[in-house]
Amino acid sequence: GGAVSGVVLGMESYEKVVFEKDGVFLHTSAKRQQDQDSLIPGIIRIIEKASDVVVQWMPVDEIGDAPQIVYSKKESPGSVACRSEEDLYDPGYEPDWAVISTVGSRSRASEEPPAPAVKPGQRGKWAFSLSLSELKSVRKNKPGLGWSYLIFMTKDGVSIQALHFHHGGTRALLKALSKYVILATSPKDSRLYLVYSHDSYALSHSFDELQLFDENSSHLVSRFLQDPYSATFGSFSKVTNFFRGALKPHEGTLQRPLSEVAPGLEDEPGFEVITCQADLGVRPSVQRQAAVTEQEWENHVDADGRVSGVEELKKRVFAGGVSPGLRKDVWKFLLGYFPWESTFEERKVLLRRKTDEYFRMKLQWKSVSEDQEKRNSLLRGYRSLIERDVSRTDRNNKFYEGSSNPGLVLLNDVLMTYCMFNFDLGYVQGMSDLLSPILYVMQNEVDAFWCFSAFMELVHHNFEESQEGMKRQLLQLGLLLRVLDPALCDFLDAKESGTLCFCFRWLLIWFKREFSFPDVLQLWEVLWTGLPGLNFHLLVACGILDSERDALMSSDYGFNEILKHINELTMRMSVQDVLCRAEALHRQLTACQDLPLNVQEVLGLAKVKSPTHSTESDSSPQPLSPSQTQELELTDSVSPSQPDSSIEILPTEDTATPQSLSP
Repeated sequence: GGAVSGVVLGMESYEKVVFEKDGVFLHTSAKRQQDQDSLIPGIIRIIEKASDVVVQWMPVDEIGDAPQIVYSKKESPGSVACRSEEDLYDPGYEPDWAVISTVGSRSRASEEPPAPAVKPGQRGKWAFSLSLSELKSVRKNKPGLGWSYLIFMTKDGVSIQALHFHHGGTRALLKALSKYVILATSPKDSRLYLVYSHDSYALSHSFDELQLFDENSSHLVSRFLQDPYSATFGSFSKVTNFFRGALKPHEGTLQRPLSEVAPGLEDEPGFEVITCQADLGVRPSVQRQAAVTEQEWENHVDADGRVSGVEELKKRVFAGGVSPGLRKDVWKFLLGYFPWESTFEERKVLLRRKTDEYFRMKLQWKSVSEDQEKRNSLLRGYRSLIERDVSRTDRNNKFYEGSSNPGLVLLNDVLMTYCMFNFDLGYVQGMSDLLSPILYVMQNEVDAFWCFSAFMELVHHNFEESQEGMKRQLLQLGLLLRVLDPALCDFLDAKESGTLCFCFRWLLIWFKREFSFPDVLQLWEVLWTGLPGLNFHLLVACGILDSERDALMSSDYGFNEILKHINELTMRMSVQDVLCRAEALHRQLTACQDLPLNVQEVLGLAKVKSPTHSTESDSSPQPLSPSQTQELELTDSVSPSQPDSSIEILPTEDTATPQSLSP
């Protein structure tokens, strides 16, 4: 490490050194073969001044002329004892910030111009002292390629020569900088960190006021970087000024009306196309219908078990949902676990195969010894995350309450087995929220696993590390809202809330934490029909915002108050009202004769022009087709391993569809 505390005694002021690292070489030449004269050893410091914070680099042969340093550490920063694993491999600043930093419009100005040529001279001429208020960006090297280096760029466009950390320390420096500024990953380059300022007092005051964290609220930066999903679930919907800089469009980002876009040209990623010119007409009135009854369902199932009139049946599910007693059967078809045209016998064969496959995968992690797990950090990490999340998922639901509840065991087992099924994705926080209602309905771990896996096929992009799926959905949501309610969009933009960051959790786990448990069951089965078209879940979000527009716009709310208001809607909304609004909005848009093409593409009303703008990878509510389901089938059958916990949970009065939770 290199962080030290000390004081600098200057001629006229008292300054504090909060970070220092030696072994930092300034490379005056960009050539691959460095000659000795082009490598200047030096020390980098972060210095707190009375009214400013600066980052300073000085060559070592000039240090003698510098003010005296009083160290509070026993060991010198460059000693062998201070070196850590970071010196061997320094990946630099963790890019988890991209979860939210790249939601806003992309700025072309974020690209760095080439470094200006500087004539060589005495070593002291290379020294610099840069105020953090003048710092625009920091670029780091690709991990594992030679020495770790950083390049600082000022707001005036001046790029300082690369600083190479021969003893490591880039991560420590960037963490030290993050105490004074916000470092956000550029949407164009994961190695480029854009610098934003924030008022640290206002930040702490806002967090204390909203009680975002029980303790150590001042450590939100590092906590978010280490565990972005935890911070997202715990407080993202109540986030305050801290996120404003990272989420708002960068300076210089342009917005242009649709009329200014040349026909036939694809929209540049740096622009948000404003599409508020369409005449939407009068919004129709929509009423929800009664749920599909058991008699209706039986009328669609023939003597062999095939389901007929599927499209008609889906329309009924979309319009009214499914009776609670039918969900266990109907959901398997809606999610593509059972093909609609399959017979009773074919489904029995499929179930045997799926049971074999499930327990084979379950045995893979159950048979790992403690000694093996000590050398498997990935599996150990997944187990720890899952155990933590299971212990706090829907514990107020009778199906999961209590410390020795079998429902908790199955929740854990299914999630662990999913890690074996999908090694690439593994487990990410939030998945337990998606599994919980499915396991509650199925009351069977095998059925729950395969239905959950099918659900994850729809939403897996939400959980990928790049967060491209989430960023795309937030941009699409903003596009829809701009067409539906430009006045609300203008209001949110004026309050620096136009990025719709408060909708992140809504889309990530399909409103699981926004509605009551019974309402979530109905909402999901409606979305699983894939009707009335692509991305209906985005219109559900628009419906929620539409229901709150008057409350928001008639108030004097600022950024903080808007986020707090939206967060307080949790468990206070009616899914029936929101679905009526969402369907009405969809009818209004589809009836529009001059609906912009990009909006048509989001709703699936027009084909996307190029694969780069394809929405097929969206987490849109499209159920798996029977052919996709068949691809999942096991080609050979093996005997299932003896399950360690019961496949079936027999209903009891206490756990099966409790009165307080029955939809």
